[in-house]
Amino acid sequence: MPMSRTATFSDPYEYQTFHPDGSQKVVVTARGEYRSRLTLIELHRLWMRSGWQTLPTVHHAALREDQSPIAFPIKLAMMVGGIEVQPGELFVTGLGGDYHGRSPAQLHWGSLSLTPDNLAAFGRALAGRDLEHPAETRVIHPEPAAMARLLRLYTAVEGIETSSPEILAHPEVAKAIEQELARAVIACLAGTVSTESPQPLRAKVMRRFEQMIESHRDEPLYLADVCEAVGVSGRTLRLYCQELLGMAPHRYLWLRRVHLVRRALTLADPAKTNVTTIANDHGFAELGRFAVAYRNMFGEAPSMTLRRLA
Repeated sequence: MPMSRTATFSDPYEYQTFHPDGSQKVVVTARGEYRSRLTLIELHRLWMRSGWQTLPTVHHAALREDQSPIAFPIKLAMMVGGIEVQPGELFVTGLGGDYHGRSPAQLHWGSLSLTPDNLAAFGRALAGRDLEHPAETRVIHPEPAAMARLLRLYTAVEGIETSSPEILAHPEVAKAIEQELARAVIACLAGTVSTESPQPLRAKVMRRFEQMIESHRDEPLYLADVCEAVGVSGRTLRLYCQELLGMAPHRYLWLRRVHLVRRALTLADPAKTNVTTIANDHGFAELGRFAVAYRNMFGEAPSMTLRRLA
């Protein structure tokens, strides 16, 4: 049954839980008020997603094995696997694959998802040949006219969801929209001018890096321990993190920890715990220095977060 829904978020952790295409880990990288929006539209054989955010972020996406989004920035460029993707370009990740992305403030992005069977079927019907998801992340440069048509259709459907979402629930309307979107995206894929792929060794190392982080989600991590677990030198990890994350690994780990503290403060009962305990639990031993850094990042003292959000 076709359906659509839009949700807005003020917490990146809540945003992460709303992704049905796989897991999404988000780290906000600048000070400011975080707001994001995510729209989900499910037609018959095609899923449509779009999103927007106020602040720059680094994210690690691990995708489902039965679908892989064909994604694209609508407003502003973003980085995927160390490659800049401009509006007018696509990127696709292999089924069950993952990638690191960097998104600027005010990024507006979109995606379309098809199962392998449906992608192949639409390819045969509309392009005369089977089309397959790539085995790895790939940035695609389609013919400009085909991409422009896809973006026009996409933004029109976004407008329908915003103004009259009940229309998208009508089976025949959903089928007609799906056919037009499928025709447009198949034209982009079949008429690809060129492609680029991130270096696989970097992706492999960064995947181990994220696995190390995930397995110690609620613990402080330090660079020497991470390098030993990942199996690369500190110099190599710094190089890869700079290319894919736009920052050194210690900065990424610090941002992760300080956001974990903020999340813990929002969930804590001030009658049962305090800032010192939560900060120490996440590896911040010098409370004065931590409080200054926290205020610089979030615009308020940690004690204010604990009291205000209680």
